Amino acid sequence: MDMLSYRLAFERIRAEYLEMPGMALTPVQLQRLSGVDVPLCQVVLDDLTRDSFLHQRPDGCYAKGAGDTSRLRMARAGVQQLRRAG
Repeated sequence: MDMLSYRLAFERIRAEYLEMPGMALTPVQLQRLSGVDVPLCQVVLDDLTRDSFLHQRPDGCYAKGAGDTSRLRMARAGVQQLRRAG
């Protein structure tokens, strides 16, 4: 695997998840969507998971980082507390 292929695959897969926020796909499904071969897809998915951009669900699908929703809930709770206090 050369670095250019990796970088292009990384950017393409990351962009797919940014463009479609609720997306959850298996490596094979992502390969069909992105056109990146399955072994390279898996390397990119592993790296995006290690970076906490994605997480792997129990069903084997990869979705955007699990921490995103908890941070959003915390932010909403903070706003609600401010409204009550104000």
